[in-house]
Amino acid sequence: MNVDELVSDAFREQAADTMPAPPHFAERVLAVRRRRRTRRLVSVAAAAVAAIAVAVAVPRLGGGGDHVRPASETNKSDVIGHPDQSPPRSLIAAGDTVLSAFYVTKTVAQPNGDTVSTRTYGLLDQKTGTYEKAPWAYLDVAPGSRTAAVLEGELPARRIGLLDLITGKVDRWIKMDRGVASVAFSPDGTKLVATTYAKNPDRGFADHKQDVNGKEIPGPVPSRTGFTVVDLDSGKADWHPAPHPRDEIGWFGNARADFAWSHDGTLVYADTPMKPFRDYYGLDGAKANWPASEKAPVSVTAGVSPDGKLVAGAFAGHGETIASAILDPHTGRQITTVPVQQLLAWADNKRLIAWGCDPKKCSGKGEFRNQLLLVTVGSNKVVPLSGFRKASDDYPGRWTPLFSAR
Repeated sequence: MNVDELVSDAFREQAADTMPAPPHFAERVLAVRRRRRTRRLVSVAAAAVAAIAVAVAVPRLGGGGDHVRPASETNKSDVIGHPDQSPPRSLIAAGDTVLSAFYVTKTVAQPNGDTVSTRTYGLLDQKTGTYEKAPWAYLDVAPGSRTAAVLEGELPARRIGLLDLITGKVDRWIKMDRGVASVAFSPDGTKLVATTYAKNPDRGFADHKQDVNGKEIPGPVPSRTGFTVVDLDSGKADWHPAPHPRDEIGWFGNARADFAWSHDGTLVYADTPMKPFRDYYGLDGAKANWPASEKAPVSVTAGVSPDGKLVAGAFAGHGETIASAILDPHTGRQITTVPVQQLLAWADNKRLIAWGCDPKKCSGKGEFRNQLLLVTVGSNKVVPLSGFRKASDDYPGRWTPLFSAR
C-alpha cells in the first residue's frame, strides 16, 4: 500500500462584539519564546540527567492569575512522566511540550432519534499541576499553556471564550457572527482560526442514515461553511468561505473538517479525503499552494519538527515490527524510523511524544496496547510518560491527548 492509499484509508476510517486578548496574553507568548531559546543553550549532559526525573511531584502553588507561575513552568524537569496513570491525573511534559488536555468521546442518543458525539475533557489546571474535568464542548490551548480557547455546547457555538488555566475563569468572550465548531491557536499564539459550520459536525441525523457493518444508524451531514481568522491583539475577525470539498462521486469524508495552521503560521489548511489530501488557504481566504516545508503527504498529528528539518510520518511497521517513519519534509523521503505506533507531538527537534508500546512490556506479536512514550530520532530508547491507554470512571472511553508549547 502506497502513501496516498494509507492517507486515504486513514480518512475513511475516522468515522456580539469582538474582545481583545486576555490580560498579559502577549507576555505569555513571549515567555514561551524565551524559554525555548534558553532550553537550546542547555548542555546535552544536563538534559540527560534531567530526563531521569520521571514522575516528579508538581508543587501546589498559592495565589492566582498573573501572579502565579504555571505548574508546567515551575517544574523545570526535562521529562515529567507518570507511567502509573491512565488517564493522567498529574502533569505530563517533555522538553518544550506539555500534555495540556485530553478528552474522551461518547455518543449520546437524542429524543428525536439523532445522536451527538460529545467530548469530556481533562484540562490542565496550571495552579495545581493536575488535570480536572472541564465542561467545554471543544477547546484548544495556546502556546505557553496559560490560556485555552473554549466553545460551549451544543455546537456550533456563537462565541469563543479565552480561559485562564490558572484561575479557571474566562477572561473574555469573543462573539462570532457565524456558528463555530472548532478553534486552533496559531504557532505564535496571537491568532485563532475558527472553523464555521451550519450544523453540528458531531451530530448524527436520523433522517440521514448511514450503513455501518450492515446496520443503519444516524449519519453525518457536511455543513462546513468556512473559517474565521481572529487577531487576538486587535480583536479583528475575518470570515472566509470554504465549504466541504467532494470527490468525483460526491463523497465528502467526515462531517468534521476543521482548519489548522501551517508550520510557520502564514497559512491555514484542512485535511481532505482525496488528493492532494490538504487544502491550504492564505489568511485572506485565497487558495494557496502547499508550503515547500510540508510536502510530505501524510496525516500525522506531530507534523513538522520545530526547526523544520524533519516531519513525522505514518506507521511504517511490517508484520511484528512496530515503527513510524521520520521523513524529509521537502521531499517525503523516509530518513529513518522510530519504534512507536503513532507520532503525536515534537518535544524538541529530535524527540517526539507518541502512542506506542514499551518494548519491555510488548508481546512482540502485534501488541498494540498504547501508552504515551517519549522517543528519540536515531535511537530505539523509549521513556514511558503515561500508563497504558484505558478508560476510567471519570473518563469512560479511550482518551485522546492534546499538546501545547510548555
